[in-house]
Amino acid sequence: MRDGAAIQDQIPDNHCFGCGPQNDHGLQIKSYWRGENESVCEFTPLPHHCAGPTRYLNGGIIATVIDCHTICTAIADGYRQAGRDTGTGNKIWYATGKLEVQYRAPAEIDEPVELTAKILERTERKTVLSCELKSAGRLCATANVVAVRVPDNW
Repeated sequence: MRDGAAIQDQIPDNHCFGCGPQNDHGLQIKSYWRGENESVCEFTPLPHHCAGPTRYLNGGIIATVIDCHTICTAIADGYRQAGRDTGTGNKIWYATGKLEVQYRAPAEIDEPVELTAKILERTERKTVLSCELKSAGRLCATANVVAVRVPDNW
């Protein structure tokens, strides 16, 4: 599943709740390249990430891990497109311009979830991605994401 270092660990000054390694109270997700235009992430929920029924993962947490996985993929791809290693030189940042999540089935709280993000389109200003989230091999959510390039002082 892993190809090199986690993308999040290469992004400087990342304090994001979902993906920032510098946020001790965050979800601490880790994404890895799998090929040229695809990245993967495995996230293990904790009991307090539950929905109303405690056996299922909260939908907001699902949206957060999808959002962070895809945006970090766009950031790392921005560095690739600039011909640089992630985190080197001037910072490259993307922010969520659009996040559409379709919930398809409940995700079990006691199973890791697996995410796969695919880059569908890229321009100088935005990257369009799709993402699937599976739990125990079952498709639980899909998403379409538009990542928008923001100034490096963002």
